[in-house]
Amino acid sequence: MNEDQYEGPVPRRRRRRKLRIGRLFFTILFIAFIVAGLYSYFQYKEGKALAKGNAIDPGPFQGDVIDPQNPSVENYLLLGIDDDGSGKSRTDTMMVLSWNKQEGSIRLVSFMRDIYADIPGYKSYKLNTAYYLNGVQTVKDTITGMFGIPIHHYAIVDFDNFESIIDAAFPEGIEINVQKEMSEKIGVTLMPGKQRLNGKELLGYARFRADAEGDFGRVARQQEVMNAVKDEVVRPGMLLHIPKLSGALSGFVKTDLTSKDEISKAFTLLMKGKSDLETMTVPVEGTYQFNSYSHAGSVIELDVEKNKEALAAFLDLELE
Repeated sequence: MNEDQYEGPVPRRRRRRKLRIGRLFFTILFIAFIVAGLYSYFQYKEGKALAKGNAIDPGPFQGDVIDPQNPSVENYLLLGIDDDGSGKSRTDTMMVLSWNKQEGSIRLVSFMRDIYADIPGYKSYKLNTAYYLNGVQTVKDTITGMFGIPIHHYAIVDFDNFESIIDAAFPEGIEINVQKEMSEKIGVTLMPGKQRLNGKELLGYARFRADAEGDFGRVARQQEVMNAVKDEVVRPGMLLHIPKLSGALSGFVKTDLTSKDEISKAFTLLMKGKSDLETMTVPVEGTYQFNSYSHAGSVIELDVEKNKEALAAFLDLELE
């Protein structure tokens, strides 16, 4: 019989070698999972520890039911609050983020805080007073009532916590091209030029309004910051900071979402990070005037219907 045609059993030594290589591979893989799990756990705990004593109480919230005719769209009310020293907070930042999961698009609407608003159950005041009067539900009802925007969820961050979130998530800062020197009433001094800003500096940049643009310039910078943060989350190495960020957000940010929902939705949005962020500001140009009232101070009075039409076109809403 020709030796080349012999098909006998594989020698035991070769089998043992294959078994050892297989065991080694699975052992390394198992250890890697354990190490990654422990790293994530301790990073999460470290982030969570940052948020001790930073509780936010926005009151009860009842969001709108998602439209069965358009189930891929979810709208999130995003609020940045600031304690005025009385123990109660006003909303310095008010945005609605609209996420179309089917299209993969993200649209962001910013509302000027001085809009003269019809607040349900109260006199008309500035829009940023709604939260002060009765929490997040009143803000939601005011925006939905005036502009016809359904709001399904909310997320609130205290500006005192914003700095810690940025520093935890982005240790190297966020890249911003500062257009002018800024220092008045923001607690930092920023000089012109492209640079990476830490949490305190980024908050100062977003809140600066001591120039001719006033609140309109500040809203534009807030939208710029949102875009910069969105771009930063897809940078290489960001994955290492996700566990610590998740822990910090669980304490720093108040939302109606459960932890499981938060992680799932945040991960999906991160994966959409390269999508363009379309932005809009209310009121739109040519639809407002300035006025003043003894009980509300200087306000922005707007043509509600024209702004409602512009919002419907931007967010693909059906006008009632």
